[in-house]
Amino acid sequence: MTAAPGSMIPDLTLAATGGQTIRLRDLNGHHVVLYFYPKDSTPGCTSEGQDFRDLHAHFKAAGAVVFGISRDSLKSHENFKAKQGFPFELLSDTDEAACKAFDVIREKNMYGRITLGIERSTFLFDRAGLLRREWRKVKVPGHAAQVLDAVHALNA
Repeated sequence: MTAAPGSMIPDLTLAATGGQTIRLRDLNGHHVVLYFYPKDSTPGCTSEGQDFRDLHAHFKAAGAVVFGISRDSLKSHENFKAKQGFPFELLSDTDEAACKAFDVIREKNMYGRITLGIERSTFLFDRAGLLRREWRKVKVPGHAAQVLDAVHALNA
């Protein structure tokens, strides 16, 4: 997927918290927010998840479903979700199928070592499953509110 505006949501099925399996194409009829983050329980990822949590009622009222995605295991996701009280599901992408589909894996310099990791990115799909907005190299402060504003704009 090139993740260009107007492209369809990929036909991927991912394991989710709460014992669920989520098929992205089955989410038509809702606005879909997919936010990719590097790692459970790290400071930036915790803050980002808390921001989406705190605005979740507003996303829901606007007809949007929110999912966080990382390469962490379901067990790690369940612990992270429970500890932070996230009202949305986290999707486990251990095989990187979603990361590759959305082209979010990037080289990172971690303490002088080059590693491959998730570049914090968010994608907003409309009710028909079309990509309407994408945010790459996301800075956490204020980001969830920007995404909510974009959902409201789709409803206008």
